[in-house]
Amino acid sequence: MGTHTGTVKFFKEDKGYGFIKDDNDGRDYFVHAKGLKQPVEKDDRVSYNLEEGRKGLNAVSVEILH
Repeated sequence: MGTHTGTVKFFKEDKGYGFIKDDNDGRDYFVHAKGLKQPVEKDDRVSYNLEEGRKGLNAVSVEILH
C-alpha cells in the first residue's frame, strides 16, 4: 500500500494506542504502541504503512518525520 504521511491526533501512552490523521484521504487510522518505531506525541508529523487489523486498517512502522 506504500508509505503514508499524517499527523498524530492523539496517543495515550497509558493505554498504548492512538490515531493518525492521513494527509491524503483525511481518514483517521488506529495505531497501537507495537506499531511505533519510536515514541510519538500529539501533533507529530509521521510516516507509516497500513496493515489490515482485526477492526480495519492500522498504522504500522510509524516514524516521526524530521
